[in-house]
Amino acid sequence: MHHGPVNPPSDTSEIRVLSPTAILGYGFPESSFRAGLERDPDLIAVDAGSTDPGPYYLGAGVSFVDREAVRRDLRHILTAGRELDIPVVIGTAGGSGARPHVTWTRDIVREIAREEGLRCQLGVIHADIPQAALLGALETGDLRRLPPGPEASVEDIVASPHLVAQMGVEPLIHALDLGAEVVLAGRAYDPAVFAALPIRRGYDPGLALHLGKILECAAIAASPGSGSDCMLGVLRRDHFLVEPLSLQRACTVTSVAAHTLYEKSNPYALPGPGGLLDLTETVFEQATDRSVRVSGSRFVPAEEYTVKIEGARRVGYRTVSIAGARDPLFIAKVDEIVDGVRLRVADNFAHIPAEDYRLLVHLYGKNGVMGALEPHAGTSHELGIVIEAVAQNQDLAGTICGFARSTMLHYGYPGRISTAGNLAFPYSPSDLTAGEVFQFSLYHLLGVADPRSLFPVHLTDIAE
Repeated sequence: MHHGPVNPPSDTSEIRVLSPTAILGYGFPESSFRAGLERDPDLIAVDAGSTDPGPYYLGAGVSFVDREAVRRDLRHILTAGRELDIPVVIGTAGGSGARPHVTWTRDIVREIAREEGLRCQLGVIHADIPQAALLGALETGDLRRLPPGPEASVEDIVASPHLVAQMGVEPLIHALDLGAEVVLAGRAYDPAVFAALPIRRGYDPGLALHLGKILECAAIAASPGSGSDCMLGVLRRDHFLVEPLSLQRACTVTSVAAHTLYEKSNPYALPGPGGLLDLTETVFEQATDRSVRVSGSRFVPAEEYTVKIEGARRVGYRTVSIAGARDPLFIAKVDEIVDGVRLRVADNFAHIPAEDYRLLVHLYGKNGVMGALEPHAGTSHELGIVIEAVAQNQDLAGTICGFARSTMLHYGYPGRISTAGNLAFPYSPSDLTAGEVFQFSLYHLLGVADPRSLFPVHLTDIAE
């Protein structure tokens, strides 16, 4: 890991990092953003993506956040960065950080730059990994499973249209070294966009990365939490402070410590590119009524530098139908009815191989969220029913979903009174075409000799 200047920061020096929003496009109050600018930040950084919305967006190469919403946020962020003459660092551009996502975001950046007359150096860092490189790494054993996931396969690599590696701070630092004033990065470790500049300036990597872990979701780490509000981090030699920029929120020891555990299976060891964040000695203290001081976090380099590889492959096409049921007799027998519908579908389409489609029924109000893991056996007085068909092509998905929907609508059961139909549909047409379906095909680790080698930096004028 790049450790910046030889001389560490003095006891009185600090670096201030402004995080406007949890994900670019989620928005933020202008009043909070202005309050952050008044604190004279050294950096504006924002995470622009996540795997949380699922594999579709990586596989399809599209953003899960609306273009106009991203454009609104970026206009505020870019113009503020130029007015204050401070770096702006954006990670996992476009939601998933593959080339189409980065290009999509870069086009928005250029539009704003031309409209606002901005002039500065834009550093673009792609995170795409060629299929041939991963096939070679699979052959040599450098591409390995990330437990509890399975081993990678040739088929998974070849079938994935977009393959990305999750960069650490090193490529971001390299872009800043080259003179980039706005850094637009592909898939990146969430804390890295906040930690790169501080580490470049010699601040402790453990504290810088832990601060980034808090700031990545902006004011979600405050109370009450919000993903669409601003947070300020102040990093010093041996601790950092976090504070929300809306007076309606406050950071507490509980809110900050809880967010540190967010999305982590081990509360003391948080792995990332090139090592792990060791929190065994971390101390959380209430600094003021609205800010928390954090100290003691350490970065432990790994013996081998690894980055996470992500890919998604198409597995079919989806059609869904949404309905409601209120008849208590129907609800009492819903499991039998669903089983009966499945049998009718299988019988009616016996000429179609079973592996060519899947029929799923989600019962909200019974076990629609947790399925077989649902601990409460009770059933609501009404059910929301989602009938879902996934098949090799869209026409077949529509056929299976439509037949299952009509069968359930008129399915007979003991005590049934209304023969007009069992289901209430909120939409017409009742069957909604959902398009391509993807699943994560690669979620693996790749060993690399140089943490910058996979992530070339391209430097241009921001408006070009």
